[in-house]
Amino acid sequence: MEFRIEKEVLLKALQKIQGIVEKRTSMPILSNALIEASASSIHVTATDLEVGMKSSYPAEVLSTGKITVSAKKLYEIVKELPNQSITFLTKDNDWVEIKCGKVQFNIVGLSPEEFPYFPDIKEENLFEIESALLKGMIEKTSYAICFDETKYNLNGIFTKVEVGSDGNNSLKMVATDGHRLSIASGKLTGVAGPELLKGVILPKKGVSEMKKITDEDSGILLFGFMDNSAVIKRGDSYMVMRLVDGEFPDYNRVIPASNNRVVTVNKEDFTHSVRRMAILSSEKFKGIMLEISSAGIKISSSNPELGDAMEEFDVSYDGEPFSVRFNARYLLDVLAVAETDNVEMKFRDELSPSIIVPENSNSFLAVIMPMRL
Repeated sequence: MEFRIEKEVLLKALQKIQGIVEKRTSMPILSNALIEASASSIHVTATDLEVGMKSSYPAEVLSTGKITVSAKKLYEIVKELPNQSITFLTKDNDWVEIKCGKVQFNIVGLSPEEFPYFPDIKEENLFEIESALLKGMIEKTSYAICFDETKYNLNGIFTKVEVGSDGNNSLKMVATDGHRLSIASGKLTGVAGPELLKGVILPKKGVSEMKKITDEDSGILLFGFMDNSAVIKRGDSYMVMRLVDGEFPDYNRVIPASNNRVVTVNKEDFTHSVRRMAILSSEKFKGIMLEISSAGIKISSSNPELGDAMEEFDVSYDGEPFSVRFNARYLLDVLAVAETDNVEMKFRDELSPSIIVPENSNSFLAVIMPMRL
Protein backbone atom coordinates (compact mmCIF):
# COMPACT_ATOMS: atom_id res chain seq x y z
CA MET A 1 0.00 0.00 0.00
CA GLU A 2 1.21 3.49 -0.81
CA PHE A 3 -0.51 6.86 -0.67
CA ARG A 4 0.25 10.58 -0.43
CA ILE A 5 -1.79 12.80 1.87
CA GLU A 6 -1.65 16.37 3.17
CA LYS A 7 -0.26 16.68 6.70
CA GLU A 8 -3.31 18.61 8.02
CA VAL A 9 -5.72 15.96 6.71
CA LEU A 10 -3.84 13.04 8.31
CA LEU A 11 -3.35 14.97 11.55
CA LYS A 12 -7.08 15.66 11.78
CA ALA A 13 -7.84 11.99 11.08
CA LEU A 14 -5.54 10.81 13.87
CA GLN A 15 -6.65 13.50 16.32
CA LYS A 16 -10.24 12.36 15.95
CA ILE A 17 -9.55 8.83 17.21
CA GLN A 18 -7.19 9.56 20.13
CA GLY A 19 -10.05 9.39 22.65
CA ILE A 20 -11.17 6.00 21.35
CA VAL A 21 -7.99 3.90 21.13
CA GLU A 22 -7.20 1.92 24.25
CA LYS A 23 -4.19 3.30 26.13
CA ARG A 24 -3.71 0.37 28.53
CA THR A 25 -4.83 -2.88 27.01
CA SER A 26 -4.03 -6.57 27.06
CA MET A 27 -4.81 -6.55 23.30
CA PRO A 28 -2.09 -4.46 21.58
CA ILE A 29 -4.16 -4.27 18.37
CA LEU A 30 -6.70 -2.02 20.19
CA SER A 31 -3.97 0.64 20.59
CA ASN A 32 -3.64 0.68 16.82
CA ALA A 33 -5.52 2.46 14.05
CA LEU A 34 -6.47 0.51 10.94
CA ILE A 35 -5.51 2.46 7.83
CA GLU A 36 -6.99 1.26 4.53
CA ALA A 37 -6.30 2.81 1.11
CA SER A 38 -8.90 2.45 -1.65
CA ALA A 39 -9.33 4.16 -5.05
CA SER A 40 -8.98 7.85 -4.07
CA SER A 41 -9.29 7.94 -0.28
CA ILE A 42 -8.05 6.39 2.92
CA HIS A 43 -10.22 5.02 5.74
CA VAL A 44 -9.02 5.34 9.34
CA THR A 45 -10.66 3.06 11.92
CA ALA A 46 -10.21 2.79 15.70
CA THR A 47 -12.07 0.78 18.32
CA ASP A 48 -11.83 -0.34 21.94
CA LEU A 49 -14.63 -2.92 21.35
CA GLU A 50 -17.09 -0.59 23.12
CA VAL A 51 -16.77 2.51 20.91
CA GLY A 52 -15.52 2.53 17.33
CA MET A 53 -15.04 5.18 14.66
CA LYS A 54 -14.38 4.95 10.92
CA SER A 55 -13.71 8.03 8.77
CA SER A 56 -12.73 8.61 5.13
CA TYR A 57 -10.28 11.26 3.87
CA PRO A 58 -9.08 12.27 0.38
CA ALA A 59 -5.63 11.02 -0.59
CA GLU A 60 -3.58 10.28 -3.70
CA VAL A 61 -3.55 6.46 -3.62
CA LEU A 62 -0.68 4.86 -5.57
CA SER A 63 -1.47 1.30 -4.47
CA THR A 64 -4.30 -0.04 -2.31
CA GLY A 65 -3.95 -2.11 0.87
CA LYS A 66 -4.23 -1.89 4.65
CA ILE A 67 -2.12 -1.90 7.82
CA THR A 68 -2.51 -1.12 11.53
CA VAL A 69 -0.11 1.18 13.40
CA SER A 70 0.05 2.66 16.89
CA ALA A 71 -2.51 5.50 16.82
CA LYS A 72 -0.73 7.50 19.54
CA LYS A 73 2.79 7.17 18.08
CA LEU A 74 1.64 7.93 14.54
CA TYR A 75 -0.22 11.02 15.79
CA GLU A 76 2.90 12.23 17.65
CA ILE A 77 5.03 11.69 14.53
CA VAL A 78 2.63 13.45 12.12
CA LYS A 79 2.19 16.38 14.52
CA GLU A 80 5.93 17.12 14.37
CA LEU A 81 6.38 16.68 10.61
CA PRO A 82 6.90 19.73 8.33
CA ASN A 83 3.81 21.20 6.63
CA GLN A 84 4.17 19.22 3.41
CA SER A 85 2.50 16.20 1.88
CA ILE A 86 3.28 12.87 3.54
CA THR A 87 4.06 9.62 1.73
CA PHE A 88 2.89 6.50 3.55
CA LEU A 89 4.25 3.14 2.37
CA THR A 90 3.88 -0.40 3.76
CA LYS A 91 6.85 -2.78 3.54
CA ASP A 92 7.57 -6.43 4.41
CA ASN A 93 6.69 -7.84 7.85
CA ASP A 94 4.13 -5.06 8.52
CA TRP A 95 6.70 -2.26 8.63
CA VAL A 96 5.60 1.23 7.60
CA GLU A 97 7.70 3.98 5.99
CA ILE A 98 6.58 7.57 6.49
CA LYS A 99 8.30 10.29 4.43
CA CYS A 100 7.75 14.03 4.58
CA GLY A 101 10.23 16.37 2.91
CA LYS A 102 13.65 15.22 4.19
CA VAL A 103 12.22 13.39 7.21
CA GLN A 104 11.83 9.62 7.20
CA PHE A 105 10.37 7.30 9.87
CA ASN A 106 10.19 3.51 9.78
CA ILE A 107 7.78 2.09 12.34
CA VAL A 108 6.47 -1.36 13.18
CA GLY A 109 2.82 -2.11 12.46
CA LEU A 110 0.60 -5.11 13.19
CA SER A 111 -1.24 -7.31 10.72
CA PRO A 112 -4.62 -5.85 9.73
CA GLU A 113 -6.07 -9.37 9.89
CA GLU A 114 -6.04 -9.14 13.71
CA PHE A 115 -8.08 -5.91 13.78
CA PRO A 116 -11.64 -6.27 15.14
CA TYR A 117 -14.50 -6.27 12.65
CA PHE A 118 -16.18 -2.89 12.07
CA PRO A 119 -19.83 -3.33 11.07
CA ASP A 120 -21.19 -2.32 7.67
CA ILE A 121 -23.74 0.41 8.34
CA LYS A 122 -26.92 0.71 6.32
CA GLU A 123 -27.85 4.37 6.12
CA GLU A 124 -31.51 3.65 5.46
CA ASN A 125 -31.79 2.48 9.10
CA LEU A 126 -30.70 5.92 10.41
CA PHE A 127 -32.85 9.00 11.02
CA GLU A 128 -31.92 12.69 11.03
CA ILE A 129 -31.34 14.64 14.25
CA GLU A 130 -30.08 18.17 14.81
CA SER A 131 -26.49 18.30 16.03
CA ALA A 132 -27.22 21.36 18.25
CA LEU A 133 -30.11 19.56 19.98
CA LEU A 134 -27.94 16.54 20.77
CA LYS A 135 -25.06 18.74 21.95
CA GLY A 136 -27.25 20.76 24.33
CA MET A 137 -28.88 17.66 25.80
CA ILE A 138 -25.55 15.90 26.38
CA GLU A 139 -24.17 19.01 28.13
CA LYS A 140 -27.21 19.17 30.41
CA THR A 141 -26.96 15.55 31.51
CA SER A 142 -23.41 14.17 31.17
CA TYR A 143 -22.16 15.85 34.39
CA ALA A 144 -24.47 13.55 36.41
CA ILE A 145 -23.25 10.25 34.90
CA CYS A 146 -22.15 7.76 37.56
CA PHE A 147 -18.47 6.74 37.48
CA ASP A 148 -18.81 3.84 39.93
CA GLU A 149 -18.13 0.82 37.69
CA THR A 150 -20.16 -1.47 39.98
CA LYS A 151 -23.32 0.50 39.11
CA TYR A 152 -22.87 -0.28 35.43
CA ASN A 153 -26.50 0.54 34.53
CA LEU A 154 -25.84 4.16 35.64
CA ASN A 155 -22.57 4.46 33.65
CA GLY A 156 -24.20 6.32 30.79
CA ILE A 157 -27.13 8.42 29.65
CA PHE A 158 -30.60 6.89 29.38
CA THR A 159 -32.14 8.07 26.10
CA LYS A 160 -35.79 7.65 25.20
CA VAL A 161 -38.43 9.09 22.89
CA GLU A 162 -41.82 9.86 24.41
CA VAL A 163 -44.85 10.49 22.23
CA GLY A 164 -46.90 13.41 23.60
CA SER A 165 -50.68 13.72 23.67
CA ASP A 166 -50.36 16.08 20.68
CA GLY A 167 -48.62 13.33 18.69
CA ASN A 168 -45.23 15.12 18.74
CA ASN A 169 -42.09 13.21 19.67
CA SER A 170 -40.00 14.40 22.61
CA LEU A 171 -36.41 13.15 23.05
CA LYS A 172 -35.38 12.69 26.68
CA MET A 173 -31.92 12.16 28.14
CA VAL A 174 -31.46 11.21 31.79
CA ALA A 175 -28.34 10.68 33.93
CA THR A 176 -27.91 10.00 37.65
CA ASP A 177 -25.16 8.99 40.05
CA GLY A 178 -27.46 8.39 43.03
CA HIS A 179 -26.80 11.83 44.56
CA ARG A 180 -28.22 13.89 41.70
CA LEU A 181 -30.37 13.45 38.65
CA SER A 182 -30.49 15.45 35.44
CA ILE A 183 -33.17 15.34 32.74
CA ALA A 184 -33.02 17.18 29.40
CA SER A 185 -35.83 17.22 26.84
CA GLY A 186 -36.02 18.36 23.24
CA LYS A 187 -38.43 18.18 20.36
CA LEU A 188 -37.60 15.44 17.88
CA THR A 189 -38.77 15.71 14.30
CA GLY A 190 -38.75 12.57 12.24
CA VAL A 191 -39.37 8.93 13.06
CA ALA A 192 -37.86 7.18 16.07
CA GLY A 193 -37.30 3.43 15.94
CA PRO A 194 -38.43 0.84 18.50
CA GLU A 195 -35.13 1.11 20.42
CA LEU A 196 -35.70 4.76 21.37
CA LEU A 197 -39.37 4.21 22.15
CA LYS A 198 -38.30 1.54 24.67
CA GLY A 199 -35.24 3.48 25.89
CA VAL A 200 -31.49 2.74 25.63
CA ILE A 201 -28.43 3.49 27.78
CA LEU A 202 -25.59 5.17 25.83
CA PRO A 203 -22.18 4.42 27.46
CA LYS A 204 -20.25 7.32 29.01
CA LYS A 205 -17.23 6.94 26.69
CA GLY A 206 -19.54 6.85 23.67
CA VAL A 207 -21.36 9.95 24.96
CA SER A 208 -18.03 11.78 25.32
CA GLU A 209 -17.04 10.95 21.70
CA MET A 210 -20.54 11.85 20.48
CA LYS A 211 -20.19 15.25 22.16
CA LYS A 212 -16.93 15.85 20.22
CA ILE A 213 -18.78 15.11 16.96
CA THR A 214 -21.53 17.63 17.84
CA ASP A 215 -18.86 20.21 18.79
CA GLU A 216 -17.42 20.22 15.26
CA ASP A 217 -20.25 22.25 13.74
CA SER A 218 -24.03 22.48 13.74
CA GLY A 219 -26.22 20.84 11.13
CA ILE A 220 -27.81 17.44 10.78
CA LEU A 221 -26.47 14.10 12.05
CA LEU A 222 -27.75 10.65 11.20
CA PHE A 223 -28.56 8.52 14.26
CA GLY A 224 -29.85 4.98 14.62
CA PHE A 225 -29.29 1.47 15.98
CA MET A 226 -28.03 -1.92 14.84
CA ASP A 227 -26.95 -5.11 16.65
CA ASN A 228 -27.30 -3.68 20.19
CA SER A 229 -25.21 -0.63 19.20
CA ALA A 230 -25.98 3.02 18.53
CA VAL A 231 -24.68 4.50 15.27
CA ILE A 232 -23.94 8.16 14.46
CA LYS A 233 -22.90 9.47 11.05
CA ARG A 234 -21.59 12.92 10.22
CA GLY A 235 -20.07 13.64 6.82
CA ASP A 236 -17.65 10.80 6.04
CA SER A 237 -17.39 9.58 9.66
CA TYR A 238 -19.28 6.78 11.36
CA MET A 239 -19.23 6.14 15.10
CA VAL A 240 -20.60 2.97 16.67
CA MET A 241 -21.06 2.47 20.43
CA ARG A 242 -22.20 -0.65 22.23
CA LEU A 243 -25.26 0.06 24.38
CA VAL A 244 -25.06 -0.54 28.13
CA ASP A 245 -26.86 -3.80 28.86
CA GLY A 246 -28.97 -3.10 31.94
CA GLU A 247 -32.18 -1.63 33.31
CA PHE A 248 -32.14 2.10 34.04
CA PRO A 249 -34.02 2.91 37.29
CA ASP A 250 -37.45 4.57 37.13
CA TYR A 251 -36.26 8.17 37.38
CA ASN A 252 -39.79 9.58 37.60
CA ARG A 253 -40.09 8.14 41.11
CA VAL A 254 -37.07 10.21 42.22
CA ILE A 255 -38.56 13.56 41.14
CA PRO A 256 -40.26 15.09 44.21
CA ALA A 257 -43.90 15.99 43.64
CA SER A 258 -44.61 18.25 46.64
CA ASN A 259 -41.73 20.74 46.67
CA ASN A 260 -43.80 23.89 47.23
CA ARG A 261 -41.13 26.27 48.60
CA VAL A 262 -40.01 28.04 45.44
CA VAL A 263 -36.96 30.33 45.51
CA THR A 264 -36.07 32.33 42.38
CA VAL A 265 -32.41 33.40 42.14
CA ASN A 266 -30.32 35.21 39.55
CA LYS A 267 -28.13 32.50 38.02
CA GLU A 268 -25.05 34.68 37.54
CA ASP A 269 -25.07 36.12 41.07
CA PHE A 270 -25.77 32.75 42.64
CA THR A 271 -22.99 31.01 40.65
CA HIS A 272 -20.35 33.55 41.71
CA SER A 273 -21.49 33.39 45.33
CA VAL A 274 -21.37 29.58 45.45
CA ARG A 275 -17.91 29.66 43.84
CA ARG A 276 -16.67 32.12 46.47
CA MET A 277 -18.05 30.04 49.33
CA ALA A 278 -16.60 26.84 47.84
CA ILE A 279 -13.06 28.25 48.10
CA LEU A 280 -12.94 27.25 51.78
CA SER A 281 -14.58 23.87 51.31
CA SER A 282 -12.46 20.72 51.13
CA GLU A 283 -13.03 17.00 50.63
CA LYS A 284 -13.86 16.74 54.32
CA PHE A 285 -15.89 19.96 54.65
CA LYS A 286 -17.33 20.39 51.18
CA GLY A 287 -20.82 21.54 52.06
CA ILE A 288 -22.11 25.09 51.80
CA MET A 289 -25.10 26.25 53.85
CA LEU A 290 -28.06 28.14 52.39
CA GLU A 291 -30.27 29.99 54.89
CA ILE A 292 -33.35 31.15 52.99
CA SER A 293 -36.00 33.61 54.13
CA SER A 294 -38.21 36.27 52.54
CA ALA A 295 -35.45 38.80 53.40
CA GLY A 296 -32.98 37.01 51.11
CA ILE A 297 -30.51 34.16 51.05
CA LYS A 298 -27.44 33.81 53.28
CA ILE A 299 -24.76 31.47 51.91
CA SER A 300 -21.95 30.35 54.17
CA SER A 301 -19.17 27.81 54.39
CA SER A 302 -17.02 26.78 57.31
CA ASN A 303 -13.81 24.80 57.43
CA PRO A 304 -12.09 24.42 60.84
CA GLU A 305 -8.74 24.06 59.05
CA LEU A 306 -9.06 27.26 56.97
CA GLY A 307 -11.79 29.56 58.35
CA ASP A 308 -15.28 30.56 57.31
CA ALA A 309 -17.09 32.81 54.80
CA MET A 310 -20.56 34.29 54.42
CA GLU A 311 -22.48 36.25 51.80
CA GLU A 312 -26.04 37.57 51.49
CA PHE A 313 -28.10 38.60 48.48
CA ASP A 314 -31.73 39.13 47.49
CA VAL A 315 -33.98 36.38 46.20
CA SER A 316 -37.66 36.06 45.41
CA TYR A 317 -39.25 33.93 48.18
CA ASP A 318 -42.24 34.47 50.46
CA GLY A 319 -42.47 31.34 52.63
CA GLU A 320 -41.21 30.21 56.05
CA PRO A 321 -37.43 30.51 56.69
CA PHE A 322 -35.41 27.28 56.38
CA SER A 323 -31.82 26.08 55.97
CA VAL A 324 -30.32 23.49 53.65
CA ARG A 325 -26.79 22.26 52.96
CA PHE A 326 -25.44 21.23 49.54
CA ASN A 327 -22.27 19.95 47.95
CA ALA A 328 -21.09 23.13 46.17
CA ARG A 329 -19.85 21.16 43.15
CA TYR A 330 -23.33 19.74 42.54
CA LEU A 331 -24.89 23.21 42.52
CA LEU A 332 -22.23 24.63 40.20
CA ASP A 333 -22.62 21.76 37.70
CA VAL A 334 -26.35 22.49 37.39
CA LEU A 335 -25.95 26.27 37.21
CA ALA A 336 -23.32 25.91 34.46
CA VAL A 337 -25.82 24.29 32.07
CA ALA A 338 -29.00 26.24 32.93
CA GLU A 339 -29.55 28.64 30.02
CA THR A 340 -31.86 31.27 31.55
CA ASP A 341 -30.99 34.39 33.57
CA ASN A 342 -32.93 33.15 36.60
CA VAL A 343 -33.33 29.66 38.04
CA GLU A 344 -36.02 28.30 40.34
CA MET A 345 -35.05 26.13 43.29
CA LYS A 346 -37.91 24.09 44.74
CA PHE A 347 -37.67 22.67 48.27
CA ARG A 348 -39.88 20.68 50.60
CA ASP A 349 -37.70 20.57 53.73
CA GLU A 350 -34.06 20.43 54.81
CA LEU A 351 -33.45 16.77 53.96
CA SER A 352 -35.69 16.05 50.96
CA PRO A 353 -34.36 16.15 47.39
CA SER A 354 -34.43 19.64 45.85
CA ILE A 355 -35.39 20.54 42.29
CA ILE A 356 -33.61 23.16 40.17
CA VAL A 357 -35.14 24.30 36.87
CA PRO A 358 -34.47 27.24 34.53
CA GLU A 359 -37.20 29.88 34.90
CA ASN A 360 -40.05 29.50 32.36
CA SER A 361 -38.43 26.53 30.65
CA ASN A 362 -39.34 22.85 30.60
CA SER A 363 -36.32 21.61 28.66
CA PHE A 364 -34.20 20.84 31.76
CA LEU A 365 -34.72 19.62 35.32
CA ALA A 366 -32.15 18.72 37.97
CA VAL A 367 -32.69 16.99 41.30
CA ILE A 368 -30.02 17.25 44.01
CA MET A 369 -29.87 15.46 47.35
CA PRO A 370 -28.96 17.87 50.16
CA MET A 371 -26.29 17.04 52.75
CA ARG A 372 -27.19 16.44 56.37
CA LEU A 373 -27.10 19.60 58.47
